[in-house]
Amino acid sequence: MSPNIATNTVVTRAELVDFVRPRHQAILLTTRADGGPQASPVTCGVDDEGRIVVSTYPERAKARNVRRDPRASVVVLSDEFNGPWVQVDGPAEILDIPEAIEPLVAYYRVIAGEHPDWDEYREAMIKQGKSLLRLTPERWGPVATGGFPPR
Repeated sequence: MSPNIATNTVVTRAELVDFVRPRHQAILLTTRADGGPQASPVTCGVDDEGRIVVSTYPERAKARNVRRDPRASVVVLSDEFNGPWVQVDGPAEILDIPEAIEPLVAYYRVIAGEHPDWDEYREAMIKQGKSLLRLTPERWGPVATGGFPPR
């Protein structure tokens, strides 16, 4: 059996968005108050403007960190552990209720499709006090796969 050779594919922003759109598992990295990294496993989507979106709560570390320091990174993973992945860096923002309602609807749609009762979904988001984190891609690495060096 021949070994898997690692790859690094440089992509445009449009190609990045196309790569990320069907992938919903990621690790979000924000900065703690002491300057250290905070890693959070998240479910993500891509909105109509090409931003990576994550549902959260205002009291979560990721939300507090982004309010203090809007720099964030997300490592978007494939469903299979050894599949291709990419790191995306950029400024992030947090939207809270009520401005988060329609963006949360869009978030649900890009991940799970249509909800059977959108009014019920909106009420649940308000009751839960949900927030939405949006990361605007400014820099990204190549789409990578693990494996052996080509030597």
